[in-house]
Amino acid sequence: MLLNCGQPLPLLRHTDVPPRVIENFILTGYRFPNYSLRECLLSAFRPTNETGNFWTHFLPVFIFFYYFMEVFGWDGAPHSDAPFFYPLWNYFIGVFCLLMASSMAHLLNSMSLVVREVCFFVDYGTISAYTVGSSLAYYYYIHPRAGIVETGEHNISHMDLKHEPTRVPVSSYAIPEFSVFFETLYIPCTCAVAIICVISCCNTRLKWKQHRYIIRTFVFLLPFLSSSTPVFYRLFTKSPYSTTSASFVTSSTMSKFFYHHCLWLLVSAVFNISKFPERLAPGRFDIWGHSHQWFHCFTFLSILDELHMIKAEMRAILLSPTLLLPPATLSHLPGPTIASTYGVMLLLQTTIISIILWFSWHANCIYGPQRDQLAKERPKKHLKCQ
Repeated sequence: MLLNCGQPLPLLRHTDVPPRVIENFILTGYRFPNYSLRECLLSAFRPTNETGNFWTHFLPVFIFFYYFMEVFGWDGAPHSDAPFFYPLWNYFIGVFCLLMASSMAHLLNSMSLVVREVCFFVDYGTISAYTVGSSLAYYYYIHPRAGIVETGEHNISHMDLKHEPTRVPVSSYAIPEFSVFFETLYIPCTCAVAIICVISCCNTRLKWKQHRYIIRTFVFLLPFLSSSTPVFYRLFTKSPYSTTSASFVTSSTMSKFFYHHCLWLLVSAVFNISKFPERLAPGRFDIWGHSHQWFHCFTFLSILDELHMIKAEMRAILLSPTLLLPPATLSHLPGPTIASTYGVMLLLQTTIISIILWFSWHANCIYGPQRDQLAKERPKKHLKCQ
């Protein structure tokens, strides 16, 4: 009599799975394509070559949330649903989607060859959404410094200048050319770059497969450079705060966190491209310690330092109330609104979803027949028990 003994399907070697599933230098620990949803979920608690990939981005969700919620307990901070926090919530959406999509992609990609492709298309899409979420935070918490001018008496914002047109600044903190870029092109450019990155990375799963890791790594170097423009601006210009102010002390930590952010990104890129250490000892790091797990760890460290950098800038602003620019103002640097934050993210996500659907349709055309064939050859779960 055939009984369902509840035994998990056997893990396979790289010679026993479709070529599309094989990862470089990973020889064992493969799950058979056409796992059920339940089997995929249970595999999170079973040592496979994807288990570490899942946990190294799933657990960080809770760590990130802990440090994120800290800002709402600051003295003098507005309510959590205040417009001042709109960019921060969009940043949270970007990071949360990135970490969850990445962990779920590694957990669920054995359901079928088509599902595998769709999982990683979604993963690439959320990376771009995270980039734009970061850009919104940079724009509203770091970019306003481009709107500060230094007078002979004290620093004031464009909002203050509007009510005092006769005051002539002695020296300008803002560089006019950069102000034009920030006010009109910065957010549209980061969105355009994000969309280009999604298309390029999705293409590496259908074309350019031989150099896919290098392409994916360098494709995301461009959005880092474009989104970090406000940070570079701050690093190469004079601080808008008085050197004796609490805001100056708080804001001065921004550079340290940004350099750490860059360092972790660089280290993660090295692991992603080099496939170290499994390249040196194929088969030894199949389950734990292979490059993609280290890539996940260092990527999260970069996100955590980025969060600390944003929080430092937010704290500096809150310690200088004149820098808070409410949505109602008609200044050159209006504060965050629903349309300029959530609206931008919604439009971007809609565009990304359309791109993912288009690539998913093509993936189904390519891998659909193989999926059906593998479903017929799937090992039986029912084993004969005594």
